[in-house]
Amino acid sequence: MGNDGFTRRGFLKGAAWGVAGAGAAALGLPGCAPKAKEPSAAAAGSQQADDLLWTARINPQDEDYRGTDSDLATLFSPWSLGSIGLSHRMVKSAAGSACYLAGLTDELFQYYLNFARGGVELIWVEGEAFSIPEDGSEVPRETSAFFRRLADECASFGASLGLQWAPFGRPVDSLTVDQIHSIEDKGAATAVALKDMGFKAIEINAAGFNQGELFNSRFHNTRTDEYGAQSIENRARFVCETIRKIKDACGGDFAVQVLLDAIEENDNLDNNATLMTLDSQVTDPFSKAMTIEESIALAKLFEKAGADSLHLRLGPLNNHPCQFASDLYFILAGIEGATGFGTVFDFDRHFQGLLDGSHSGAGMLLDVAARFKKEVSIPCGVVTYMDPAHAPEFFERALADGKCDFYVLNRPLTVDSDYVGKLREGRRDEIAPCTRCLHCHAGSNEMNAAMSYCRVNALTQRVMRQGGPSSYELPALKEKKRVAVVGGGPAGMEAARIAAARGHEVTLYEKSGALGGAVSFASTVKGPHENLDDLVAYLARQCELAGVETVLGTEVTAQVLAEAAFDAVVFATGAKRPALEVDGAAVVELADFMAKDLGEDVVVYGSSAQAFDAALWLTVRKKRVTIVTPDGVDALDMQQSMHAKRFMTSALYALGVKVYTESDIVSGSEGSLRVSSRAMGVEVDVPCDTVVNAGTWQADTALADSFAGEKFAVGDCAAPFNIALAIRSGNDAGRAI
Repeated sequence: MGNDGFTRRGFLKGAAWGVAGAGAAALGLPGCAPKAKEPSAAAAGSQQADDLLWTARINPQDEDYRGTDSDLATLFSPWSLGSIGLSHRMVKSAAGSACYLAGLTDELFQYYLNFARGGVELIWVEGEAFSIPEDGSEVPRETSAFFRRLADECASFGASLGLQWAPFGRPVDSLTVDQIHSIEDKGAATAVALKDMGFKAIEINAAGFNQGELFNSRFHNTRTDEYGAQSIENRARFVCETIRKIKDACGGDFAVQVLLDAIEENDNLDNNATLMTLDSQVTDPFSKAMTIEESIALAKLFEKAGADSLHLRLGPLNNHPCQFASDLYFILAGIEGATGFGTVFDFDRHFQGLLDGSHSGAGMLLDVAARFKKEVSIPCGVVTYMDPAHAPEFFERALADGKCDFYVLNRPLTVDSDYVGKLREGRRDEIAPCTRCLHCHAGSNEMNAAMSYCRVNALTQRVMRQGGPSSYELPALKEKKRVAVVGGGPAGMEAARIAAARGHEVTLYEKSGALGGAVSFASTVKGPHENLDDLVAYLARQCELAGVETVLGTEVTAQVLAEAAFDAVVFATGAKRPALEVDGAAVVELADFMAKDLGEDVVVYGSSAQAFDAALWLTVRKKRVTIVTPDGVDALDMQQSMHAKRFMTSALYALGVKVYTESDIVSGSEGSLRVSSRAMGVEVDVPCDTVVNAGTWQADTALADSFAGEKFAVGDCAAPFNIALAIRSGNDAGRAI
């Protein structure tokens, strides 16, 4: 919501989303040995700790937390948020819906309604979906009608709506007292309009870069008057006055929730200071990060002012995605704790040592929330991969032990809007898993429209848009056909399950002995964080439920297809990687690199996410890695989300991985590789014992071209890129047959 031209999304697009460059500070503290811990199971595999880089020992992982033996009795127990009665402890956060801000469209309407249909009982709508007119006039009739209808239809499924009010923060020292009161009044007016449209609650976003946080935090607040940082009461004044004004305007039955940073830490050593400056610009922020004691003191004042609940999240001061998706700190297997700025958090020390850094980000703030629970009497909810289907015993026990009152979910619900209903009915194996890739979140409305999508759910952020399906419902079957799907990777499994769900008779062929394709290999390289094994299991289960006949260990040829007389064939046979031959150098294919003795100096050839994943795997295992690619800078790791790319590149560069773009391998000799760089205009000698060929995949439609009937080429065999686009193409093919 704008203030003198400032907008939250516009700021994030311009200031907070760049990939950290090669100049990032070195990981850790030079000369300080990390304390001895057991290595991450994800990174270590069967290796000993001494075989791994020190980063693998900073935040060791416990991979045994995913027990499923729980009746989830507490998760599905009743509670109340203010006057809103709820039958379970899972709430949809407001995050993510800005991806749908193309106006008051049917897509936006159905996006929220799907959560209600799926069993979510409290749905927070993102603030940018609605704002009262800046001139103070009445809400337009079209807007009121849209949200009244949405509230009514959600209510028919037992769901209530709340809106997250997130006034983007102007620097607090620039505001007059009258301007502060004006912002507060706008919050109250927004609440009145919401109540009139059938909403039951408002959430004051006083976290991140929003106005409330700029008053709350000593890092931002430089005022010296009654709204300044001299006391907790002064810092809380803006939020407290807003709560009281909302309650006065709407009555006690209209719920007010406050979202706040539960604990802060500075994550950017440079902190935007001028180069070569060694003064308070660099040093002061470390003393100004908000402690949990400060945040609890603020929360007590919010409760006293009339807040009905708290929504607690993390407060890294610069990396916005990690404020609500703190599991990004674990996206790099073997560098768990990477900050995105070329440094590493030690969760036994940073954030006052209060974060649970042992479960790959799952339930990371539960112990923090437990501290709040002891000090306030209103319900406390907590965010960051709170996914009970992922680890039922773990999340049920936290609720039963009173660590928090409810979980705030976003990604698990946007991946599968039927999540709550399936979990309640004991169908956990039918829930589409979030793979925590963060493709779903980009930094502005424009970027959302162009870049955001779900890796697993081919409909999310595609339905009712140009090039996407026209509806969530599957097309009616005009004629039942015998369909073959050749290839059991994600594209093939998605095509098979959709075609079978529509009523076709489907046979899925996979030449290996297991489903999964390249995703299974990716899981081995990446480790368990991205839940890729869960994705394969989910797709296989969906094929089983849809009645797909699966044939393993069978390679399909053109002759086999001709003899079987299928009516339609979906080809998901994968891509091919061009051979790489280097005179005088040993070359190993990517598929074999983990099982080979590569020596100490390894060159990874290629620019894709596969190349970077291989470089990370090798670096963690103490190899000296160089990346050489004929592609330009724009192609580096482009298959991953902008957030994953940021973490990957900043960490690898800080650890000494050199990348030569627009470069070709000329020749090799013992222990060295000659590289010709078009970007630099020179040739360089790179230390090298082995070259790993992770060159760009190429489409391979040879088998598809040999088939004369109705056919579809999907996934990497048609257009190699990433898992998300493979699943998308499979879904489209299954709908088109």
